[in-house]
Amino acid sequence: MKMPSHRAGLFGFMHQLPKSLLALVLLLVPLWAQAQGMAALPVADQEAIHNYNLNDDVFNRLIAATKEARVEGIKPQEQPADPSKVHTLDDLALQAVSGDPRISPLIKRYGFTPREFLLANIALMNAAMVEQSKAQPELASQIDQTKVNQANVTFIEAHQAQIQALMQSGAPQH
Repeated sequence: MKMPSHRAGLFGFMHQLPKSLLALVLLLVPLWAQAQGMAALPVADQEAIHNYNLNDDVFNRLIAATKEARVEGIKPQEQPADPSKVHTLDDLALQAVSGDPRISPLIKRYGFTPREFLLANIALMNAAMVEQSKAQPELASQIDQTKVNQANVTFIEAHQAQIQALMQSGAPQH
C-alpha cells in the first residue's frame, strides 16, 4: 500500500475510527508511514506485514492497550523513526516503543511483543484505509491492491457495529 499523497486521504479515514482506535493509530502514524515507504525492508518483513491477520483477540487487546495508553497520557510519537537505524521490521518496532518508556511494559501486559504490536497496528491501519477508500475515490487511487490483505478488510467490515459502538462511547457527551 502506498502512502496517500493527499493528507486528507489519510486523515479523512481517521474521522471514521472510534476515539480509542484513533489514539492507537496516531501513536503509530509516523512509523506506519515509514513502513509503507520502506522498500528496503527485507522480503520476509514485507511478507510478514502482508500476511498478518487480525482476529478478535488481537483487536480486543489493541483496544485495551490503547485505552490504557490514553489513561497513562502516552502521546503519539513526534518524530518518525531514524531511517539510518531502520533496516528491518524489528528495528522499526524497537523505535516505536522507545519513544516513551511506558509503551514496552504496557504492550507486554497485553501479550504483544514490539514486533507483533507494530504488525497488528499496520494491519489495522491498512485495512481501515482500504475500507475507507470505498467511499473516497481519491484515497482508493493511492492503494496498491497487490498489498491488500483481504482477510483484514473483511475483519474490519465484520466489526463495523463494534467500531460504531466504540465511536459512540468515545464521543464527548454534551
